[in-house]
Amino acid sequence: MRNYPVFLRLLGRCIARSFSLVARFIGSQHMMKGMKSLAKELILQVKGTFEDKREYNIRDYGVNGKTVKGRLYASDERDRYFHIYYSDHRKAHERDAVETRINRISDFLQSHEGTRIDLSGSAFSKYFDLIYYHRGKSDECFEYGRERTDVVNREIAFCGYFIIITSEKMNAEEALDLYKSRDASEKLFREDKAYLDNRSMRVSSETALRSKILIEFTALIIRNRMHLLLKKRIAESSSKQNYFTVPAAVRELEKIEMIRQPDSKR
Repeated sequence: MRNYPVFLRLLGRCIARSFSLVARFIGSQHMMKGMKSLAKELILQVKGTFEDKREYNIRDYGVNGKTVKGRLYASDERDRYFHIYYSDHRKAHERDAVETRINRISDFLQSHEGTRIDLSGSAFSKYFDLIYYHRGKSDECFEYGRERTDVVNREIAFCGYFIIITSEKMNAEEALDLYKSRDASEKLFREDKAYLDNRSMRVSSETALRSKILIEFTALIIRNRMHLLLKKRIAESSSKQNYFTVPAAVRELEKIEMIRQPDSKR
């Protein structure tokens, strides 16, 4: 391998570029959690405009996606990109969860009809009007619960949607690709902790600790870059081959050897 130093330089450039990509996107991309009112407002803006249209389909993930610009916080000086996704499969799963929860509450309320039970302040009142006999009197008892179908219908209407926010400009497919690749890398490190006993660093100095963290983070960057390149290759190919995976690619790279000849030539 006469060009081995060139190979190292190219690898270094790849790592540097990948580091820049990972740092930028991991720092600026996140799922929209804990912002229900804003999420509902964004979904209502585009609801009915992309869910069943082929031009918005992201085939690799079985979802439809659409991107809109807006401000996340009032103090924002620049627009964010809200990538809104919809999946029929996700909707069916989430709707089933909602209806199962409502049925369980209904069964519980029916089993306590005619009994003296105080349900005020409970989560049941979100989905049911709680009707009492002689409320506040000595013979008070719970009569029945009347389902608030309007509330249940509104919750079901938002099933199947999720949102990713990015600071960088990109389309819905690119944002989902990056999020999924980051998720895969995070799972890889969780497996590293679980199967390689890496929860404890097992080092005796701060220098060794820093070196070990650097090596692991570099591995994460390279693995993330390989994942994206292989995914692109799969998209270009008519079929997914068994060797289009990161573990298979690593096994192929392990076959590369550097041999020193007797005349010191490599």
